[in-house]
Amino acid sequence: MKKIYSANNLMEAQIVLDLLEHAYIPAQIFNQHAQGVAGEIPFTHAYPEVWVKRDEDYARGKNVIETYENTPVAIGNVQCPSCGEENPANFQLCWKCGGGLEVAGHRQP
Repeated sequence: MKKIYSANNLMEAQIVLDLLEHAYIPAQIFNQHAQGVAGEIPFTHAYPEVWVKRDEDYARGKNVIETYENTPVAIGNVQCPSCGEENPANFQLCWKCGGGLEVAGHRQP
């Protein structure tokens, strides 16, 4: 096993874990309960960590994480092509009708 990522919080660690698992890279979160003792131990020891289970997946996992870190955050709104409802630009499905928002040409900045 190798540590591949130190997250700022448990939610971020879970996102990275999910991304790795979607890429068929088995991984595990450590220190998921350590934030409760921050202050009693050095804060860097309380950060959640993501570890890959197979050392040979490390390089591929780093690429997955690099893509995640370099993906711009979508801001603004997009109109649903199915029902016309306005949705935040980072949504993939319309909150009102459940229609897909990833239709080419319908993204607005």
